[in-house]
Amino acid sequence: MTVKKIRTPLSDAMVDDLMAGDIVLLSGIIYKARDSAHGRMVELISQDKELPFDVHGNIIYYVGPAPTPPGKVCGSAGPTTSSRMDANTPSLLDLGLKGMIGKGLRSKEVIQSMLKNKCVYFSATGGAAALISKSIKSIQVIAFKDLGTEAIHKMKIVDFPVIVTIDSQGNNLYEIGQKKYHSLK
Repeated sequence: MTVKKIRTPLSDAMVDDLMAGDIVLLSGIIYKARDSAHGRMVELISQDKELPFDVHGNIIYYVGPAPTPPGKVCGSAGPTTSSRMDANTPSLLDLGLKGMIGKGLRSKEVIQSMLKNKCVYFSATGGAAALISKSIKSIQVIAFKDLGTEAIHKMKIVDFPVIVTIDSQGNNLYEIGQKKYHSLK
């Protein structure tokens, strides 16, 4: 099995090259945002105001890092359930967001928006939060500090491990895996 190493930001060509099931090591800059931050960003969009960061070509990681232990960059940083962001995701995809990292299924509306906007959904492994945090080299709050762990953070990452779960053609690893499982019966 091949592991693809990718540097952010993502281009359309990079997204096109990713297929459901690919293992990827991401490096570069990603942004952390959860439910409340998504709501605020969509509110800004509806008011024609500038977002705290340019989403074009970027990746948002759905995570709320645990408190930072002494001598560490951040605490455990495992993925949050992605469907919690689904209501607000298409607005960000329409502005050029190219990737999302989380866990779990996505709505039909999000998948349709991914196809329209050429985007990819990665999964990070739940339960591996301490291991994942070792790939985070720096983290800083850039917006909505009042939201605490739900504030938007800019994260510098190196070899951050993810799996392509839904690719830009709509191939869905959850569906592919279920079909393979049922074919074994």
